[in-house]
Amino acid sequence: MRKVGVAVAAALIAATAACAPAPAHPAAPVAGTSTTATTTTTPPTAVPGPGGTTVPVFQHPYRYGTAQANAPAGEDGLLPVVRRIRTDKPYVFITIDDGAVRHPAALELMRSANVRPSLFLNTKHVQEDPAYFKAFQDEAGAGVHAHTASHPNLQGRPYDFQRREICGNADYLEAQVGKRPKLFRPPFGNYDHATRKAATDCGFTALVMWTAAVNDGVVQFQAGGKLNAGDIVLMHFRRTFVEDFVAFLERCKQDGLIPVPLEDHLAVTRP
Repeated sequence: MRKVGVAVAAALIAATAACAPAPAHPAAPVAGTSTTATTTTTPPTAVPGPGGTTVPVFQHPYRYGTAQANAPAGEDGLLPVVRRIRTDKPYVFITIDDGAVRHPAALELMRSANVRPSLFLNTKHVQEDPAYFKAFQDEAGAGVHAHTASHPNLQGRPYDFQRREICGNADYLEAQVGKRPKLFRPPFGNYDHATRKAATDCGFTALVMWTAAVNDGVVQFQAGGKLNAGDIVLMHFRRTFVEDFVAFLERCKQDGLIPVPLEDHLAVTRP
């Protein structure tokens, strides 16, 4: 009897095994699909630059080219004078004047840093190589604006002289880059009532000054010891372009600020 019981038990075990589901196996990949895991790439915070420099990189906090704030209203029907931008965001603005030195690394520096400066250019410098300056607009997204034809001191000069310098510069830049400049900066920061009237009559929407500057690789402040939100920073197309531009970028990182386009915060239409 014990042998019969053993045989019955063995038969039951075999039957149970036959009814059990087969062990699961990984499904074969469907033709045309990949099983590679998705990875997220962290944007760089710095990249190698010319001459062994390290270039800080900034990510855009909004879609550039979209209006963020209107230009302030002027007085007596004249365009406003803007020294800094009123903002509650950690934004700062870089402007580059003249165009006297066409530094070969300038365009790549702007593109590497992911920064869009505003350029205030003289006719006398642009006409030596218009394509060099147009590339900043077309390939780096920089804004091109007016700084007079021949870079004179406008203060105290007759209205007609100032109008020729300002309007003529705007006409020339429009012909070269395909967009008429809307912002104006007087040479040396010197202007008077006739300057504002001429700039208004030439179609400009703001006369732009500055609150800090970069010279010989050093950021200089009109007040305090750091950059603040809303500051407009001045530099020039000089032989020290790399040192100046990198010094500005490093100062932005140090002070917790992001360079953004000035044009977006001096819009003439409601944002």
